[in-house]
Amino acid sequence: MKSYIVKILFSIILLFSGSDVISQGRFQFENASERQSVSFKLSNNLIVLPIEVNGRPLNFILDSGVGITLLFNLYAKDSVMLNNKEKVKLQGLGSEESVEAVLSKGNLFTFGNINGFNQSLYLILDDSFDLSSKLGITVHGIIGYEILKDFVVDINYGTKRINFYKPDTYKHKICKKCESYDLEFFKLKPYINVGVKLDSASAKTIPVKLLIDSGGSDALWLFENSHPDILPPKKYFNDLLGEGLSGAVYGKRSKIEALVIGKFELKNPTVSFPDSASISYARQFDERNGSLGASVLKRFNVTFDYRNKKISLKKGSYFKEPFNYNMSGIELVYNGKLLVKEQNFASIGLKNGNGNEKNTVILDYNYKYTFKPSYKIQSIQDGSPAYNAGLLAGDIVIKINGKFTYELPLDEIIGKFFQKENTKISLVVERNGKDYEYHFYLKDMLK
Repeated sequence: MKSYIVKILFSIILLFSGSDVISQGRFQFENASERQSVSFKLSNNLIVLPIEVNGRPLNFILDSGVGITLLFNLYAKDSVMLNNKEKVKLQGLGSEESVEAVLSKGNLFTFGNINGFNQSLYLILDDSFDLSSKLGITVHGIIGYEILKDFVVDINYGTKRINFYKPDTYKHKICKKCESYDLEFFKLKPYINVGVKLDSASAKTIPVKLLIDSGGSDALWLFENSHPDILPPKKYFNDLLGEGLSGAVYGKRSKIEALVIGKFELKNPTVSFPDSASISYARQFDERNGSLGASVLKRFNVTFDYRNKKISLKKGSYFKEPFNYNMSGIELVYNGKLLVKEQNFASIGLKNGNGNEKNTVILDYNYKYTFKPSYKIQSIQDGSPAYNAGLLAGDIVIKINGKFTYELPLDEIIGKFFQKENTKISLVVERNGKDYEYHFYLKDMLK
């Protein structure tokens, strides 16, 4: 499957509270085990892990770019008993004001044979912060530092499995195809020194320090003017880069010549240059030049070793995939369930004819009604192929390329917008109770 981008961003700080952000809890194996293997879902480049909180099964994004654990979008059916609560405020990416949250301490997290005792988390009270609609699967929270600090964590994006190892007994494997790099931490978040080549006209490799952000699905972010050579790109298009905790993040989308990580060189990665007003909180670390996101990380088998401040990379199954943008201009989101009438089966019978009459075959069809996913266009980029074709925000997408969308997961539908330029896309949409059909061709907005 092609790699693509979902516009979800996290970078969070605590405001207006005297509480200690750092949890005093610890994750550990419940017995003498030294390893736990866990399968995960890979949705739009993001790792979604099943974790129980105080006995309640929930889904968390594993995000190396956050230093605290978050919960959000909890409904009655997702109810969780939380301990030791107090109100706080959080500020994150985006230009809007801080959001209200509840800090809860002394919680129990479990998955496999791993327990996390005395864990702190922050429950976001803003109902508009909805990741599930953008991913097409239910997501209840984000976890990062608290779980990564207590293990050596080996992530295989190809097999969709994570191995957690006990740091005291873990032995790093001898791997000629692997390369290890030093990590630097600032406010519980890991940073790596890499190089970028901005254009083909210059062979210069610019050294940059990037946040390793497994919870950001873009490939690369660069902060304009954070380095004398990091200037606005000549070819770009303006876009909504994502939704942060504190609102929308806008900026420029472009491509650069290469990203250089030690001996690995990734050609023509996509890059975003976020608007400075949206990332003022992300730039508290003066040495930071941007972020290294999940679209890059998924191209490797990644091993985090926080205790020794190391990260190891090995080429993975996605390494050779090209970096592409959404060339449709459509931002598609999950839109709840719709009731679909489906043919269940047909019973076949014979009716005997009289005299010269032939036998008649009788088909008795049975139908069933099933709730299926529905998807709608949340927004459309001005001047994009979908915009020029006449599609509108709010349109319910019924079919794509002749296939009913309720038969497809959201990430597979979105993946069709990241195919080669000039690929034809056909959509049937419902608007005001009527169906309309549209056709357009994917276009590289950088040309």
